[in-house]
Parts: sequence; C-alpha cells; structure tokens
Amino acid sequence: MTADRAMPPDGSGGSYADAVRALQERGRFGIRLGLGRTRALLRELGDPHRQMRGALVAGTNGKGSVLAMTGSVLRAAGLRVGETPKPHLVTYRERIQVDGRPIDAPSLARLLGRVGPVADRVARRLGDPTEFELLTAVVFLWFAEVGVDVALVEVGLGGRLDATHAWDGGVAVVTNVDLDHMDRLGPTIRHIAREKAAIIERGDRAVTGATGDALAIVRRRARRLGVPLTEAPPASILAMSRDGIMVDLPGLGPTAVGLRGRHQAANAAVAEATLDALDAAGIARSSPADRRAGFAQVRWPGRLELLTIDGRDVLLDGAHNPAGAAALAAALDDLRPFLTGGDEPLAGRPPMTLLTASMADKDVAGVVRALATSEALRDARIICTGLDLPRALAADALAATWAAESGDRHVQAEPELERALASALGEAAGPIVVAGSLYLVGAVRARLVDDPLLRDPEDRPRPMDSRDRTQYPRPPAR
Repeated sequence: MTADRAMPPDGSGGSYADAVRALQERGRFGIRLGLGRTRALLRELGDPHRQMRGALVAGTNGKGSVLAMTGSVLRAAGLRVGETPKPHLVTYRERIQVDGRPIDAPSLARLLGRVGPVADRVARRLGDPTEFELLTAVVFLWFAEVGVDVALVEVGLGGRLDATHAWDGGVAVVTNVDLDHMDRLGPTIRHIAREKAAIIERGDRAVTGATGDALAIVRRRARRLGVPLTEAPPASILAMSRDGIMVDLPGLGPTAVGLRGRHQAANAAVAEATLDALDAAGIARSSPADRRAGFAQVRWPGRLELLTIDGRDVLLDGAHNPAGAAALAAALDDLRPFLTGGDEPLAGRPPMTLLTASMADKDVAGVVRALATSEALRDARIICTGLDLPRALAADALAATWAAESGDRHVQAEPELERALASALGEAAGPIVVAGSLYLVGAVRARLVDDPLLRDPEDRPRPMDSRDRTQYPRPPAR
C-alpha cells in the first residue's frame, strides 16, 4: 500500500500509527527541493498560511535556539505562538507546537488524513509531495485552526527552494552561514548564503547574524529589495554557569539566558533583533520585562540539555556538523568546572565519557576533529555506537575515524545502543556527554526522560525490573 493510499480518503485521519506510517513511507521520495508542490497543497487546502504572520528562520546553526528564545519571550508576553522545531527527538508531534506543547496525536492523524487526498491530486500534476512538504502543509493547517497570534517557522534545508518558503511571514532571519548540505546548496559559503538569503522578500524586515562573505550576500539581497536589515553581532558574555549564560543585550542590559554554551550569545542577539523586527512590523510586541522572563525561562531539549542520573550529570547535544561540534567543544570546556565529577578523574577513570553516533553522509572526520579540540574530552572514554537507520554510520567505522583523527584516545565500539548506554551509565565515574547525531540524542532522551507530552497513543510503558531501573532511571529534565 502506498503512503498516500494509506491515509483515509475521508479526512478522518484513522489511527495515529497508520497516519505516521504513511507519512514516513513518503520518505521514499527523498528530498526534492522546490516550491510548486507545497504551494499547490496549500492552495487546495484554502491557503491557511495566509492567515498568520511571523518569522521564517534560516541558517546553518542556531535556528532552533533562536526559535526557542523568541517563542519563550512571546509566550511570556501572553501571545499564542506556533513553532516548528526540527528535527524531532522522540515523536513527529514535536515538529508542530503551539504554546510550547506538541500537537495532540488525534489532531495530527486527522490533518494528515485531510492532506493525503490533496497530495494525490497534486501528484498527478507536479509529482508526489515529500514527507516534509506534507508536514509543512499540516503546520499551517494546525496554526490556522487553533488561531496562533504569531508563527515562528524554521527552514528545513537552505531557504530559496525549501517548502517553508511558500510562506512569507513578514520577518526573515538568517542566523549564520557555514558549510553544510554542500551537495544541495553549493560548494562555498557564498553559494550557500545565496540560498539562505533568498527567504528575504520585498516588504519584509530582515535580521542576520551572518559574517564575512555570507553577510555581504545577505546585505545585497536586502538592499536590492529595499528591505530593512538588522545585523546582530554576538552579545557580550558577562557570566556562565551550569544553568545558562548571562549576556549584555542592547536595550535590556544584563540578561540571563537559560541555554548553555557561549555560542548562545550569538543566538540571543539574533533572537533579540528578531523580536525588535516583529515589533516594528506590527506582528508581535514584547516588553523588556517579557524579554527578560522569556530569555531566562527558555528550554531547548537535546541541545546542551543537562540531566542528572543518579547524581551523575548527563549532557545531551546534537552537534552533527563541524560548526556545531566546535560549539560543543568550547561549551564542554566552559561547563567542566560546573559538572558533577567534571574537574578531576575519579578512581583513576577518565573524567568524562562521550557516547557518540553519526550519520554516514555527514562530515564525520570534521566533527571528530572539532570535538577533539576540547580539553574536557582530552582523557575521555569514547564509546562509538550505531543507530538502526539506513543512513547511520557503523560503530566500528566511527571508532576508526576517532582513532585516526584524535590520536591516543580511549576509543571503543559498541554497535548496540542499549549496551553502549548501559556501559556509559554503569561504568562512567564522571559526566557523560551524548552527542554526534540528533537521532542518537532522541533515542537516549526517550530512555532517560519520561515526558507525558511526548508519549504517542500506541506507547505503552513496559514494566521495568530492577536491572532496568538501574540502567535507565527516569528523572525530570533540567
């Protein structure tokens, strides 16, 4: 049965599991950049995207952090905020959020059931819509249905031909530009910057944290279209702790930010400029008090997220490209004094354990080289594991890359994630870092954090024996 036919033609959505399975089967169409199919889907659905304004956020890194900060502030201002964080860690429902809560399972199934027959009609003229294109249509249907005050939409890949660019919310943001997805976006920073800057449309207000050649491209695009552009250099860092950073933001002064890592100073500056742009465009207003509260309260699961497992710190971070890995390496050095057992080796064991996995199509060597610059990881035990995904790199291959790129390290391969995680939790004396792939972070987080909002209807917590409780305690996220 094909993906489109698996969705009930009456729009009822059927079972949530069936709807998600049908959506996943659309992965066979791969990534097909272009706006025609998404625009056609939205047109046949009544153009729900035209009912809302907000910010479209592109960039190589930092998109999710900027969305998280901006959304937290706007919620503190009492606004109903729609957000599209991606990729999801545990459930597809995380990709469509209103007021910080994922869409409920029956609603997602119902909307997928409604979009399925429309996708069939579009396919006859323009080819089969992809998984991401269907999700984009569902995003705008849901935001229109619940009546969001402002939408914050994260670009999927690039910008110019990404499905989300079928919508222009009035504010266009390019966080930064680095080398990633070069097979689709181009071989240089300038090529990639042109793809991302294309989300800036006439009549918008634009914001960027880009530098160098990328900034020149963004400036040129904004100038050609007569779009006011705010350039947001990183905020000054005043202090750091295990719970976040303190930065100096224009107009706010010293501001606590509840996300970890010095790289969040750049994201905070872009988020502050995005809030200014939303205010200037008459889309969403937030007071200085709203902003201070929102920045302090912001959370972003799986991105330098700190958990405590039986008194031991476990740090989760995706870090799947060299720029992200470099940010993590710096953050580990900054955080090390604040982490339990992070300062000195205990009982002769390495002070940190890194549990890592990767997709084979990533710059694995570049990620390893970037992480290897961290002093905190210099004597770490490295556990390379695998993921049950077609794109996943084998644990042995990842371990070989670590051995080749990082010199004399305590590197081991454990292909089974369950065993690798149990080994890390059972044998590590100091902090544990889980990084290298958001798929890995999602899989580990699902085992360590029992979040009722992320339980899908078919999820049935299985009884845990004493061994399970020792391996996978379920504390709240911090």
